[in-house]
Amino acid sequence: MTRVKICGINDPAARDAARDAGADWLGFVFFPASPRAVTPALAATLTHGAPSRVGLFVHPTDEAIATTLATVRLDVLQIYDGPERCAALRARFGVPVWRAVGVAEAADLPTEADGVDGFVIEAKPPEGATRPGGNAATFDWPILRGWRAPLPWMLAGGLTPGNVAEAIRGTGAPGVDVSSGVERERGKKDAGLIRAFLAAVRGAGQ
Repeated sequence: MTRVKICGINDPAARDAARDAGADWLGFVFFPASPRAVTPALAATLTHGAPSRVGLFVHPTDEAIATTLATVRLDVLQIYDGPERCAALRARFGVPVWRAVGVAEAADLPTEADGVDGFVIEAKPPEGATRPGGNAATFDWPILRGWRAPLPWMLAGGLTPGNVAEAIRGTGAPGVDVSSGVERERGKKDAGLIRAFLAAVRGAGQ
């Protein structure tokens, strides 16, 4: 069964909707440039009763990770940075790390484990983007055909209740990650869209 991460959780209603719909992970964005950003203190209030918790960081300092982990328990760190940096953070903090990888062609896909625990595969950010991910952009999914993933991975970028079943069937993704695709307005999740997304994922496997 394809697993699901709902990213950009920033209020109790979104948390409850994602949890109750059966999401496997909730994602919390610790990147101030994102419209979904939360502080460690706010995230700590939102993780009560949550399933597995993923913290998203962009080129973080060790201090930023340490400060966050001192305030909120995270089960996974999702890192936008290079392979060596991601491996170093995993070694220092002892928390599983998923490295986010932006792709535009097959040559961009990772072929080595690189000392991390998984990959989030999404489109390279468009020119002029202020964020490395969360840009609601898809990529050419057929480039994944024939890729031998060295680790567990999930597909992200531009997924919605309307296209996620097609994405799963076309790529064989063992996991999917959605944020803006289940929002009623920028940065605000919609409970109905979250439920529809989970239902579409479950339907893709039938």
